Amino acid sequence: MKPTILVADDEPSIVLSLQVLLQKAGFAVRIARNGEEALESVAESTPDLILLDAMMPRRDGFDVCQSLRANPAHQSLPIIMLTAKSRDVERQKGMALGATDYITKPFSTRDLVTTVRKYLNPESNQDSAPGGTAEPQP
Repeated sequence: MKPTILVADDEPSIVLSLQVLLQKAGFAVRIARNGEEALESVAESTPDLILLDAMMPRRDGFDVCQSLRANPAHQSLPIIMLTAKSRDVERQKGMALGATDYITKPFSTRDLVTTVRKYLNPESNQDSAPGGTAEPQP
């Protein structure tokens, strides 16, 4: 069974690009177009990992991350913030609210897939790091 990734982003071109990239890399992909949809989607069925934009309508990604971490059932769910908010204070905010990792746009598709795989299968990627040079697994 393919690992499921929830892509929560309101930008249609980003959503489409991520969907194609992640499906091609072997993942099942679900989409949420705002923060409330993301929380509803997780409540219906917990994905294996979330790619979460910070700037979304209805509830932003920081609020979604904080709400998910407040639920003990989602403490270990990998949440990768994927956002144009690149200032250190924003990165620190995302990590303080419980994000597992924080990637800024624009991003390397290779590095994104490597990071996703790292959190889905940490034992097989022990020597890779976000933004590192490890090759994605086939």
